[in-house]
Amino acid sequence: MLIIGDGTVLTFDKDSRVISNGGIAIEGEEILDIGDTEELQKKYPEATFKDVQGKIIMPGMINTHMHLYSTFARGMDLKTGQPPKKFVEILEKLWWRLDRTLNEEDIYYSAIYAILDCVKKGATTIFDHHASGNLIDGSLDIITEAVRQSGIRASLAYEISDRDGHEKALEGIRENERFIKKTQREGNSYLRGMIGLHASFTLKNETLSQAASLADELEVPFHIHVAEGIEDFYESKTRGYKGVAYRLDRFHILRPGTLAIHGVHLQEEELEILKNNDSSLVHNPESNMGNAVGFAPIKTALDKGIVVGLGTDGYTSDMFESIKVANLLQKHELHHPQAGWNEVFQMAFKNNREIATRSFDKTLGILKAEAPADIIVVDYYPPTPITSENAYFHILFGISGDMVDTTIVGGNILMEDREISGLDYQRITRRVKEQAEDFWKRF
Repeated sequence: MLIIGDGTVLTFDKDSRVISNGGIAIEGEEILDIGDTEELQKKYPEATFKDVQGKIIMPGMINTHMHLYSTFARGMDLKTGQPPKKFVEILEKLWWRLDRTLNEEDIYYSAIYAILDCVKKGATTIFDHHASGNLIDGSLDIITEAVRQSGIRASLAYEISDRDGHEKALEGIRENERFIKKTQREGNSYLRGMIGLHASFTLKNETLSQAASLADELEVPFHIHVAEGIEDFYESKTRGYKGVAYRLDRFHILRPGTLAIHGVHLQEEELEILKNNDSSLVHNPESNMGNAVGFAPIKTALDKGIVVGLGTDGYTSDMFESIKVANLLQKHELHHPQAGWNEVFQMAFKNNREIATRSFDKTLGILKAEAPADIIVVDYYPPTPITSENAYFHILFGISGDMVDTTIVGGNILMEDREISGLDYQRITRRVKEQAEDFWKRF
């Protein structure tokens, strides 16, 4: 048994309790008790005690859209002469070329580096969307190895697409099928599978039908980019649909638990389709801004009762950073200083929790008895009092991912005092850099 104590506990429970001089008792993979540190020590005298010396204790962050395979793009020369100016050009000149270049070692080292960066920034659960066009079969197992070594929770999906031909799309379908069946057999509470789809504009009707049949058989939802660029909307219009969501609904892609990523160019009536199908929308503010694709209708979606989550799209591993940008983006685009406060809090700390809890069948993103012990300790000493009413504002204005001191998943300490546990982080980063140099030569 372990007690983490002498900290300020942010529970994110229904009352948003803040416990000064608080602590958490952990037994096995779950939280046993929560409360005043001295009382916990008296109640469980046999427990090992970790004194966090006044730091913040809070639930681990949840990232509902990540691309681990994007690691080697950082600082890479595209070697294409004219840089891409439109969204589809970015896909063609960067991301689709990158994913076709990935080999087994590239996939593993991209994943392990990005996952450990998530751990260092306080993310305990991620939803990854993978693509490697010339190494599809077994690619999710390669990522799984990195997931298991790190100890993080992860939902994995392979991005099915017809952009490289229908045979590649069929390989993607088979990879999702193989991996999901494997995870269902194993029953690992740290690993889940969804069926990945790239986007409507790179998917044939036949492929959507086959993917939907597989989802029916396996009883799993989808993880798909939806109306990220305007091109996705136009392509659906040329097929005779009013928009992207109309086409996806026709093929039963939008179903309970499906993650519709981005949604920038969804029309208001299409948001109703998501709502009626119990699908979630995932906002990725930095990626949307970086690709200049537009402003997602987040407030409208939330007002309609859609579960809108928050991700990073591989742009960063730092969910605290994504929270800050999401907040400012709402204010900037809506020209209202009060915009974003409640919406971003709901996305990051309520809806991400709902999405993850639904996927993993465990109550994640909250500190309470019997919940999984997915906990982070943050090296933040506030200049003003923290209360139930203002805790989120301390996160928004005072905390960054680099301030995370300790990361725990399922009671296992993955990082302590900013040092990764059980893995030689320095050796891994050196090896990752070597692999990146080799990758750049092949790109």
